[in-house]
Parts: sequence; structure tokens; C-alpha cells
Amino acid sequence: MNPFEFVLIIIGMSFLAAIIIKKMELGHGRGRRQRGLNHPFEQPTGKESAETLRLRQEVAELKERLKVLERITVDKENSLSRQIDELRDR
Repeated sequence: MNPFEFVLIIIGMSFLAAIIIKKMELGHGRGRRQRGLNHPFEQPTGKESAETLRLRQEVAELKERLKVLERITVDKENSLSRQIDELRDR
């Protein structure tokens, strides 16, 4: 195989990979906006149902709880490392 054929094969494989990736993006919803569909987390226009409002409130509460849990976890890690350092200094 000469170098010219090798370069053509690499270019062809690159184009094939790009096509496959693009098809996968369109299939998994990444191309939803390009097809005119709303993103699932966009603010809907018009009237929202009571269920949508309830779900939005629940998501907000869960985000707040997650923040608290992350803060607790980080605090525990910091306090544990401080305690280890204190024991090392003795």
C-alpha cells in the first residue's frame, strides 16, 4: 500500500465516523433544536399544567437538597483531613 492510498483510507474513515456521529446525535435528541423541537428543560411558552409546576418545584427542592449533601460531604472530608493533620503534628 503506498502512502497516497493510506491517506485516502484515513480521510474516508474520518468522513464515515463524522456521518455516524451525526446520525447518533440526531437520534439521541441532541439535534432536537435543529429539527424544531423544544429542549426538554426550556421554559414552555403558554399555560403550564399543574403537573408541570409541581414537577418544577420538586426539581428545585431536590437541587437544594443536593447542594446541602454536597456541602456536608465536603465539610466531612475537610474535617477528616484536619483531624489527620492534627494527629500527625502530635
